Amino acid sequence: MNTIKAIFSDRQLRNRILFVVGILVITRILAVIPIPGVDASNMAQFLENNSFFGLLNIFAGGGIASFSIVMLGVGPYITSSIIMQLMTILSPRLKEMYQEEGDAGRKRFVQYGRLLTLPFAVLQGFALITLLIRQNVIPELSTSIFVTNIIIVSAGTMLMMWLGEQINERGIGNGVSLIIFAGIVAALPQSISQFFFTFDVSQIPMIVGLLVLSLVVIGGVVYVTEAERPVPVTYARQSRVGGGATLGHQTYLPLRLNQAGVVPIIFAISILLFPQLIGQLLATSSQDSLRSIASTINSLLANQWIYGGVYFLLVVSFTYFYTAVMFDPEKTADNLQKNGAFVPGFRPGTATAEYIGYVLARVTLFGAVFLGLVAVLPVAVQAITGLTAIQVGGTSLLIVVSVVLDLIKKIDAQLSMREY
Repeated sequence: MNTIKAIFSDRQLRNRILFVVGILVITRILAVIPIPGVDASNMAQFLENNSFFGLLNIFAGGGIASFSIVMLGVGPYITSSIIMQLMTILSPRLKEMYQEEGDAGRKRFVQYGRLLTLPFAVLQGFALITLLIRQNVIPELSTSIFVTNIIIVSAGTMLMMWLGEQINERGIGNGVSLIIFAGIVAALPQSISQFFFTFDVSQIPMIVGLLVLSLVVIGGVVYVTEAERPVPVTYARQSRVGGGATLGHQTYLPLRLNQAGVVPIIFAISILLFPQLIGQLLATSSQDSLRSIASTINSLLANQWIYGGVYFLLVVSFTYFYTAVMFDPEKTADNLQKNGAFVPGFRPGTATAEYIGYVLARVTLFGAVFLGLVAVLPVAVQAITGLTAIQVGGTSLLIVVSVVLDLIKKIDAQLSMREY
């Protein structure tokens, strides 16, 4: 209560939070404005029988269910961000721009990602609408309406991207993550109402077990997200005390077990959606060879153990990748050396960078494996129990917990800064 009181007593922080709430309300309004020429009445039943589109609907903030003008959500923006992050490994110029040129370099880097979002939005809009037509979810559209809808959903994605960046600049928290979070939370009332309408007394043991599992997952995510490995650091500060003795100020460098947060989950799901989308699209092709490829893709991804294994590897890989992008041991060691600090037992410079990289790789392994296990746990439960709704719920739970933790940290940081 004291924290809430402090938040609303600070005008600037209060305005930032109210700005975020206003933007999220706008995104929910946009998510129920339909595109022209379609009927959303058949979509609800289709989503219930198709876990792929149910998962895609989460990242669209529920926009697919209503055929809204923002039915693609921030998916193309996430895809372009992944491509740009991967390019930092292939292009030294982009890496230098992102990590060494300060705010100006990061702004140019983000601008390239924005420009790349548009072609991805057009491509994904074309593929999604075509797929829904071939699945007989929406009727055949005339060429003019088809092209108009692609333009509308592409513009909707650019608008959602802009709203997310407005949250980054004028609000608090990660805009893209908060938009996805709002879409998940907005679906809770409908899910709860459906649960009560279909409630069966025989399901009580299973429901209790799932609630306990959810609490364990939440506790584990909170614990690992907050956990850190302190690396001792000594600042060489000289003071003349009784004949010129040397005193040093000791502190530590916190290395978090999970430096990447929820980003690896979002990246992994975005990558997994591509082969599923291609498989669904090619399944209705007139070419036998393309249908054969689609059948192979769909059959592989329909196997829960194969799907879970690929999902796990992607989460672990993206955790390491994003940690390497966001935390550079060499740059950290260089900053320590410039500030007259060193890690006891290691020479400043290369030796310190190697030690920090050594420790970071090992703590990240634990964080990445835990995050991967939590991500595939719903898939494993689904494979064992056969309940198709668990996968979407588990992924949503993981995203919601991580986004809330990140938001709380940033609010606490703003409060601490204002106290100082």
